Amino acid sequence: MKAKVWRVDPSEPDAKSIEEAASILRKGGVVAFPTETVYGLGAVYHMRDAVIRVFKVKRRPPDNPLILHISSFSQIYTLASEVPEAVHRLAEKFWPGPLTVVLPKTSRVPYEVTGGLEKVAVRMPAHNVALRLIEAVGDPIAAPSANLSGRPSPTTAQHVLADLGDEIDGVLDAGETLYGVESTVIDLTADPPVLLRPGAVPLEEVEKVLGKVCVPAFARGLGEAERALAPGTRYRHYSPRAQLVLVELKDYSDLSKLVDRVKRLVAENAGRGLRVGVLCTDETREHYSGLGAVVLSLGSRRDPFGIARRLYSSFREMDSLGVDVIVAEGVDERGLGLTIMNRMRKASTKRVVV
Repeated sequence: MKAKVWRVDPSEPDAKSIEEAASILRKGGVVAFPTETVYGLGAVYHMRDAVIRVFKVKRRPPDNPLILHISSFSQIYTLASEVPEAVHRLAEKFWPGPLTVVLPKTSRVPYEVTGGLEKVAVRMPAHNVALRLIEAVGDPIAAPSANLSGRPSPTTAQHVLADLGDEIDGVLDAGETLYGVESTVIDLTADPPVLLRPGAVPLEEVEKVLGKVCVPAFARGLGEAERALAPGTRYRHYSPRAQLVLVELKDYSDLSKLVDRVKRLVAENAGRGLRVGVLCTDETREHYSGLGAVVLSLGSRRDPFGIARRLYSSFREMDSLGVDVIVAEGVDERGLGLTIMNRMRKASTKRVVV
């Protein structure tokens, strides 16, 4: 089976394509669609067989919850048994947008969606294609990222097709996604709220609305939660096929230490006969010329948005170039840097802290 591809305008998708995709979903199919973060693999949330198929297609562990995507705030009352005032404040500022809230679930939400938890993760995506698809279906859509589990999340329809093209019913292709990393996930069932996964909305912006938010070690990409409390909290994620060695600095004010360690790691791995790639930034790129490594810059350290947006596609590009080992520079954890480091740490096979 080859997935049907509908190419649509991200601003004004044609109604026929949206309805065809919605019809497949209403009949229990699975369809990939763009959001402002990454492409998602959708099923109607209350159709258990369709939800189970999403897990099977992705090779996703069944205890790893899915996020439910809504197109209007009123739909949250179908999914959550309690909607505290904090949700309204967050929604006013961030919805539609890349913020997910975790709340107590209603009995209408199957445990297949929540990984057996009594909590449900909900967000309203800021993408016309996603919103119109949900509206056409008439129900919230359960959707993880549309990639094989453990692989970098897809930021284009081509990434989706490369991973899942023979196993899903269709994909709405609206070009490259905006943010390139997933939504921020906040657990509002805890007091104070807990950051389960950093994402496209920086923690600092969430704290302006909620006040202090707890940041456990696993949210920084350091270790795993005891169980999968939300997507990205347990299991290895986002990984290229190549081994990824992440080089971090305790203090990013002196990048010369970072460059020196990256160069040493390149030489060590090249000496073992391996094809080496370097993921760096504009500020250091020139230092890696002449090493015989494949060098890709993620952008400037002054533009963490750009770095986050290029991260997954750069992982996939390194794989397409046949690299065996990627040596990647870390970034400061402030703002979107926390999200970038979470993804890099979760993807890495080895960390080196200088």
